[in-house]
Amino acid sequence: MSLTGLKLPVALLLFLGFTLDGVEGTCSVEHCTDPTRCVLSKDQRSCKCALGFYADKCDRNAHLKVMCGKDHIAIRAAEAFFEYHGVPLESLHLPNKSCGAKREHIDGVPYYVFRVSKHKYVTCGGLPFEKNVTHIWFSLSVRSDPRVTGNIIRDPVIRMDFTCMYPFIRRVSLPFSVSPISSETVMRVDELEAKIRMMLYTDHTYTKPYTSSPTIELRDKVYVEVTMMEPADLFLLRVNECWATQYPQPNSTEGSVHFLLQNGCVKDQTVSFLNITEGQSGRNGQKSTVRYSFDMFRFSADPHDLYLHCTVQLCDLDDHESCIPNCNSISKREAVSADPAQGLLTYGPIRIDVPDRSQSSVLLAVVLPVAAVWTLGFFLVILITVAKAGRKRLAKIEQ
Repeated sequence: MSLTGLKLPVALLLFLGFTLDGVEGTCSVEHCTDPTRCVLSKDQRSCKCALGFYADKCDRNAHLKVMCGKDHIAIRAAEAFFEYHGVPLESLHLPNKSCGAKREHIDGVPYYVFRVSKHKYVTCGGLPFEKNVTHIWFSLSVRSDPRVTGNIIRDPVIRMDFTCMYPFIRRVSLPFSVSPISSETVMRVDELEAKIRMMLYTDHTYTKPYTSSPTIELRDKVYVEVTMMEPADLFLLRVNECWATQYPQPNSTEGSVHFLLQNGCVKDQTVSFLNITEGQSGRNGQKSTVRYSFDMFRFSADPHDLYLHCTVQLCDLDDHESCIPNCNSISKREAVSADPAQGLLTYGPIRIDVPDRSQSSVLLAVVLPVAAVWTLGFFLVILITVAKAGRKRLAKIEQ
């Protein structure tokens, strides 16, 4: 489930369905005087309590509330509601029985609460998300196990279906006025389109992206981020391959190629994956954003500009095992990479700051040392000649 990054309006749209199997929330017709609390049938011979009310007179409020947050959805109801229907806490659960309710006190009132994080939405039995052009929604249901006495069931079985609906709109507010350069691609998974972006940042804080083609010195760190923009956190993201070329075409046969990542694992030993929250070491395929760095380099032949290409793969949130590459086992990598749907991102050019040494300066750098050697040799010859002449003159004087 992904709720992060979706626009959250003041009043979230939600649906809540409630049934009491075999009872249907019935009430006494003679007490059904308030249409906001009970609803009469067309023949006015029966009635049932309106959503959120219960008891013979429909005068008791269950205080049902659905909470649609950025990273979770939840539903709660007053403990008294379940006690009235003879439904104990331990019999309540989501479609997956391991996802039960918890008893919490809120403003002194005991409630039964079901809360599901985005990581457990599928595991707890959440229905496959649905979407249209403008909205995306997530649905769950609360159920109770029937209480069997002998071979009969006397107490009602509760079922509460609830849905959180979010406008499928993303608003981005950038802390800088100039639009950063980036590479984007759209991948289609079932009926959903996922937008993925690759950007380069100026340092390890990942707060300032480059706003023009970056110029980076050799051996300086290059900070790369690949993230799923819309819908955020609906899938895990794995970067499979990353390589640099001298030309913008990722499969160009011209020029040189240097691989940074292969099969989701480090190929260039200067590559380090970074943790999104702490800026420390992280793992590929663990979240919907992947960050890594490498040391800047250049190819030995012209042109010196680099183009960075990466292929990415999307995984289900509960598919951690196959999404995180096992770089210690070749057979494991080959097993998980069997024809996955992949997207391609290309970023560049990345420019290298190479000193421009003119031909005259190079010639001067070579000629000056050579001239100095010849000059020194010339003076040494003169010095030796003078010394020999002095010795001969001294020898003649002594004779």
